[in-house]
Amino acid sequence: MQYVHLGRSGLRVSRLCLGTMNFGPRTEEPQAFAIMDRAHEQGLNFFDTANVYGRTSQDQSGGRTEEIVGRWLAQGEGRRERTVLATKVYGNMGTTWPNEDRLSALNIRRAADASLRRLQTDYIDLYQMHHVDRDTPWEEIWEAMEVLRHQGKVLYFGSSNFAGWHIAKAQEVAARRGFMGLVSEQSLYNLFVREIEMEVLPAAIDYGVGVIAWSPLQGGLLGGILSQTAGPGRRFQDNDRAQATLRREHARVEAYEKLCHDLGHEPAVVALAWVLSRPGLIGPIIGPRTAEHLDGALQALEVSLDEATLAKLDKIFPPHKSSPEDYAW
Repeated sequence: MQYVHLGRSGLRVSRLCLGTMNFGPRTEEPQAFAIMDRAHEQGLNFFDTANVYGRTSQDQSGGRTEEIVGRWLAQGEGRRERTVLATKVYGNMGTTWPNEDRLSALNIRRAADASLRRLQTDYIDLYQMHHVDRDTPWEEIWEAMEVLRHQGKVLYFGSSNFAGWHIAKAQEVAARRGFMGLVSEQSLYNLFVREIEMEVLPAAIDYGVGVIAWSPLQGGLLGGILSQTAGPGRRFQDNDRAQATLRREHARVEAYEKLCHDLGHEPAVVALAWVLSRPGLIGPIIGPRTAEHLDGALQALEVSLDEATLAKLDKIFPPHKSSPEDYAW
């Protein structure tokens, strides 16, 4: 396993981050336990979850995924000690009363304590803001986060889905308070969706914020969908919206899969290896539904894409220049 520092922090995490969003809605608890055990066997120490994960169409209460992770950690045998545990705050955890979502000091305090109970641990390694809160001042947000750190409940803080200027604002306010601020940003990033190259990546690199890519396979479009047959191992979301996207992008997907075939690697492996090759990236979040999917994703660590291959990928999936060069001279 390869390890890197989490942004400018001294904390080292595996370059593949285990995403747990499927645990509960799509992956039952025994299989989730097997996936997490297999991740540790392979040296993967970075696990990502969120307080809202675990919802289904029948149950919108949230928290189920954290509970599954918590019961796995509670088995002991060094599971907690070997895990860099990341969770998130922002999403609505109630439907009746106000102050059960977003980033008020009140919700941050309550949400952190609730996550700790569900995860059956006394501290969170990385507490991430799942979305920017445009209605709460940064002074309030950072004061609440500082309290959590002083209490020993959280060690590091991160963001998710922030714009470049949100990262800059957060870091400048933190610096004025003498606080470390963000060490990571979790962004949508893959060969299809490269907009963060304009401003988010440059801002993150400049402020020493490591970037974690979510949806590195773009919902399965980069997972070899044209060569897959229907079955339990299928990664593509087979619904009307996904099928419309595939029809629109069929030519690019076809060209991509041909390139992967010529390289001798599975498309999903190439997509993950590409994320691993990007400057400023800690790595991708992988969301295996089975231990076999996890083993397949690990192959990306062994693939090195040369400059000629990267240029071919850029031709199929055009990159963005950093701003303002992307839209001006």
